[in-house]
Amino acid sequence: MISFEEAEIRSNIIKALAHPVRLMMVDLLREGEKQFSEINNVFQVDKSTVSKHLTVLKEAGIVSSRKDRHDMIYSLEVPCVIDFFGCVTAVIENNVRRQQVCLCKR
Repeated sequence: MISFEEAEIRSNIIKALAHPVRLMMVDLLREGEKQFSEINNVFQVDKSTVSKHLTVLKEAGIVSSRKDRHDMIYSLEVPCVIDFFGCVTAVIENNVRRQQVCLCKR
């Protein structure tokens, strides 16, 4: 069993992912590094909001950034975070199957 401290660390990383915009940002970065301006153009929110979401992901160690002339470039620090998405999808699919079975039994 993991320690409470390790559970807290894991929880903080999961919390960083626990927002639809941040999940979308991670998925966008799956394709490779992106300039801030590219990321900002995808979302219908102001620049400061996009920046705050990227900061949360960066502080959690999920994304990294580097300066490139006039723009920041963002990339996934640990691309294996995408594997987590696969696991979440498996849970969703399992839940749907369980609900279908329940409906069929009625």
